[in-house]
Amino acid sequence: MQLTEKHRQYWNRNLKITAVLLFIWFLVTFVIGYFAIPLAEINFFGWPLSFYMAAQGSLIIYVAILYYYAKKMRRLDVEYGVDEGDL
Repeated sequence: MQLTEKHRQYWNRNLKITAVLLFIWFLVTFVIGYFAIPLAEINFFGWPLSFYMAAQGSLIIYVAILYYYAKKMRRLDVEYGVDEGDL
């Protein structure tokens, strides 16, 4: 099966969205943890920010990433005509 230009555009947009979200995931998972000591000086709801990010903040960001990806890909599927319709 030959890929059309429309298929290539869809795949390129999919890869860009995935790359950006993976970069955000990497920042939240590894970079924030690297700066745990300086972040401990900042209080967030009475807790050090580094503790909050490890315990709750990163999980909230992960769920937000999943929600955004699902919503964005749904729109992209409809735009390119590859959606599965109402399930």
